[in-house]
Order: sequence, then structure tokens, then C-alpha cells
Amino acid sequence: MILIRNFPLLIIPLVIYNLYSLGFISVAGNIWGTQALSMNLPSGAEFILSRGGLLVSLALALLFFEILKSTRTAQATIIDHLLSTFVFIVFLVQFIIEPNAATSTYFVLMFIAFLDVVAGYTISIRVASRDVTFDRGL
Repeated sequence: MILIRNFPLLIIPLVIYNLYSLGFISVAGNIWGTQALSMNLPSGAEFILSRGGLLVSLALALLFFEILKSTRTAQATIIDHLLSTFVFIVFLVQFIIEPNAATSTYFVLMFIAFLDVVAGYTISIRVASRDVTFDRGL
């Protein structure tokens, strides 16, 4: 149960990106720039969402849940933060080493993972500081 609660959600966009970009699922051309959704707006303009934009939107939604998870005060949140840090390190190393990860979509995903790490630690420290009480002995 602890593993499910501490599962780093941002590993999902990382896996999806790697499945397509590293060739595990073969797709011709740049998949992240292709159209995923198109709709006509009342203004007459056509809104086009790329697959990269869709993946970034998914990552942002998952970031919301990661931030909610970081507000817990259980000891298991340390494991959650460590796993999120590990996911960010995988993003960073892959960005530096893998040529297929040198895209703006991947960079934004990596930045979202970085924000998850920073926000998780920051929120946990703030929540923990509210739990500490000092007896002034007056």
C-alpha cells in the first residue's frame, strides 16, 4: 500500500515519452509536433493541440496530485520525495545523454519534474515547521 501511495506519478510521462522517442513504439517523424486534437472555437479560430502539448498537460495534472501528496506529514513522504528526486535525475541524465530527449517537450517535462522535487521538499518543510511547538518554560 505504501508503494502505491508513494508511486512517483511523473514517471508516467517519462515512460510515455520514452516508448515513442526511443522507438519502442514505432512512429514515423516527430510525434510530439503532430496534431492530437483540433477544434473550431466560437471566435472562428482553430485550436490545435499537439501531442507534445497533450503530454505536458498530462504532466501538469499529475504535478497537481504530486503536490497534494507532499502535504502529508507521514514518514513515508520521505520515500515519496526520494522517488521524485530519482525521477528528476533520470529526466536530467536522459536529457544530457540521449539525443531523442533534446526537444522542448522533454525539457518542459523535465522542468515539471524539477518543480515536483522542489515543491515537495518545500511544502514538507513548511508543514513540518507548523507541527513543531516550543515550550518557553514561562
